[in-house]
Amino acid sequence: MPTGTPRPGIPVRGSTTGRPIMALFDLIGRRWVLRVIWELDQAPTPLTFRELRTACGDLSSSVLTRRLAELVEARLIEHEEGYRLTRAGRALVEQLAPLTQWADEWQTTMAEPAPQAGR
Repeated sequence: MPTGTPRPGIPVRGSTTGRPIMALFDLIGRRWVLRVIWELDQAPTPLTFRELRTACGDLSSSVLTRRLAELVEARLIEHEEGYRLTRAGRALVEQLAPLTQWADEWQTTMAEPAPQAGR
């Protein structure tokens, strides 16, 4: 039974090809997904549903339930005595590190005065 979780090889939002990168962007672009991944990465031990919901702040129980199901189906997290990242989930976090560095540099660039047009 399809759950709507993006999967490589199956068309996803914004792509009819189902290329793996498009499936990944569809999944991590969903509301709260990156926050859930971030909180699980930062936690020293697996988090219960309640602990994860508290860590995420304004996240509703119903949205968290959907996101956790999607991330389990995508094999990025697992649920055994709490939620934690799988090896694939930890690898994803490592691969996102260069984007974090780029975003920090972009923030610095955006804090600078904008160049004048025509110069």
